Amino acid sequence: MGILNSILGNASEVSIDKLQEKYGRLLIANEVIELGFKLFRDTFMFTNKRLIIIDVQGLTGSKVQYQSYPYKSISRFSLETAGTFDLDAELKIWISSEDIPSVSKKFNKSIDVYEVQKYLASKVM
Repeated sequence: MGILNSILGNASEVSIDKLQEKYGRLLIANEVIELGFKLFRDTFMFTNKRLIIIDVQGLTGSKVQYQSYPYKSISRFSLETAGTFDLDAELKIWISSEDIPSVSKKFNKSIDVYEVQKYLASKVM
């Protein structure tokens, strides 16, 4: 099911140790990765200070865009849970006063999206 979820663009959880090893150089002093997810080639992770999205671009994947969203800039978020026939849940995040979500990520059913929502709420509120 892991390959199918990747193809469908659904996130699966990644160990903090793997994320630290690969992306530790993005972090500032006293910043730690607390939660992380992987989609096909892209990764997004929550630290104690911000949300970081790693967007691998192009066919070769040699170009990478790193987006950083401090929690204070997140104005709202929504969670749509997976239904009976849905394979995924979706998290949408609005930055500042944007009309459309700046971030939209899908999670497979193996992820407890309520815990992700609770984590994000604890950082934003």
